Amino acid sequence: MTTNALLAIPVPTATGSLESYIQAIRAMPVLSAGEEHELGLRLKQDNDVEAARMLVVSHLRLVVNIARGYMGYGLPQADLIQEGNIGLMKAVRRFDPERGVRLVSFAIHWIRAEIHEFILRNWRMVKIATTKAQRKLFFNLRSMKKSLGYLGRDEVRSIAQDLGVKPEEVVEMESRMGGQDIALETYGDDDDEGSGPIAYLAADAANEPATLLEKEQTASLREQGLTNALQSLDERSRRIIEARWLTEADSATLHELAAEYGVSAERIRQIEQKALQKMKASISATA
Repeated sequence: MTTNALLAIPVPTATGSLESYIQAIRAMPVLSAGEEHELGLRLKQDNDVEAARMLVVSHLRLVVNIARGYMGYGLPQADLIQEGNIGLMKAVRRFDPERGVRLVSFAIHWIRAEIHEFILRNWRMVKIATTKAQRKLFFNLRSMKKSLGYLGRDEVRSIAQDLGVKPEEVVEMESRMGGQDIALETYGDDDDEGSGPIAYLAADAANEPATLLEKEQTASLREQGLTNALQSLDERSRRIIEARWLTEADSATLHELAAEYGVSAERIRQIEQKALQKMKASISATA
């Protein structure tokens, strides 16, 4: 059974009355370890749709409990639950009962991951967490605050150190997560650059045909520029660049290439740097 087929299994949805949905899933039976193991085997060995459905519906209350922890981002609880349900279904598809791990422990990761992605795509201040450290800050700042008020200087420094980000990033994230109603754009003097929240909003036109065509053309030009730049190199320089930077396998080391050409590793490094500079100039000239 594919993941798409599993996602098509009918289960209760949270799109109607949320309270009715929660009451409905609370009435679902909780599986014992033996029952869960048997259903998992039926799904794994026989692609049993009914077994998959029973595994999903018996864990829907887990999704609700997890989704409640993400209510501070201004998104509807029903939407958070629905995204969490998708994560649960993906977990069921990958569940292996023979590993001796209960589904609840395995599914938590998938449920949270799906909700995280949904929040980052749809929260009104999207695009604020672009690195792994910033995502960690995004999802942990609320719980790490000692009070509901603004962070003090010492608390900012402590959080930044714990999460591996800069103190100013903590302050900025707290400001954006404050939820105040502010103008999307800022208006100042002619020589002032606006820095309102509109700069951080996701572009709705990202998937429009014109935008996609522009991205495709840009990628094509970059690829052609790289090809032309490589062709401008001599055979040895091109071989070194390809082995060091353009291989899908593990890149070659300076010492490996030095042994191949019978020169020192320092000489290979010099050739590499000169080749990269030449390629950069070639690509810039055609940009």
